Amino acid sequence: MNPVPTPAASQRVFITGASSGIGLALARHYLQQGATVAVTARRLEPLQALAAEFAAGRCLYYQVDVRDPQAMQATAQAFMQQIGGVPDIVIANAGVSRGTLTEAAEDIASFHTIFEINVFGLVHTFQPFIQAMQAQGRPGQLVGIASVAGIRGLPGAGAYSASKSAAITYLESLRSEMQHHGIGVTTIAPGYIRTPMTDVNPYAMPFIMEADIAAGKFAQAIARRKRYVVIPWQMGWVARLLRMIPRALWDRLTRNTQHKPRVPLE
Repeated sequence: MNPVPTPAASQRVFITGASSGIGLALARHYLQQGATVAVTARRLEPLQALAAEFAAGRCLYYQVDVRDPQAMQATAQAFMQQIGGVPDIVIANAGVSRGTLTEAAEDIASFHTIFEINVFGLVHTFQPFIQAMQAQGRPGQLVGIASVAGIRGLPGAGAYSASKSAAITYLESLRSEMQHHGIGVTTIAPGYIRTPMTDVNPYAMPFIMEADIAAGKFAQAIARRKRYVVIPWQMGWVARLLRMIPRALWDRLTRNTQHKPRVPLE
């Protein structure tokens, strides 16, 4: 039997990477639904601006880096103390993307940063909440934002594709572990969403979706406690086709593909 979800207006939601893009759009969506939302990011000013749009106590903000497990534990404890319990939904959204080339020694640091945020950031976000969710017996939900880019290796994006592939596999393992405790795990693999991360892309982005529209669809998938979903749906069919392409054909198709820019990471 699936647990009965908490009504949207009573939900407590924790979101990382909420200073821009998908994270900000998700935070605003849940706040507009009446939820109490904790937003975290490395940049403080956008979080403060978001909190100022809503009644006091509705939007709680914390400046924290998901690469720091101790800081994430302290942030989680502070949020649970403020709300007097555990969140209903924890969304590990923080992520970075940058073009990388293995032959470029200067890109080694970017490989490390991308994995630290996109993969270890998931672990650091979820870990502080799991035991509390288990103890209170609430039908909590852990949500990880992956990417269609994790389905096949994209040239010039080795770090990003590999990190999102690792995220998808990690979330699948976590889902198997959490089913014994009634805690749901949802993997969302977006296609192209219009955000500062995609604004730098010099190539065509099929089926690109505005962030606020995407946030509504993400929230619908979360409410239905989906295990795995690709958004938009058109990219779901693309993802199925990508899995079927033989490796030799994939190599030929991607031989002259434009690479993502190797811009500095923040």
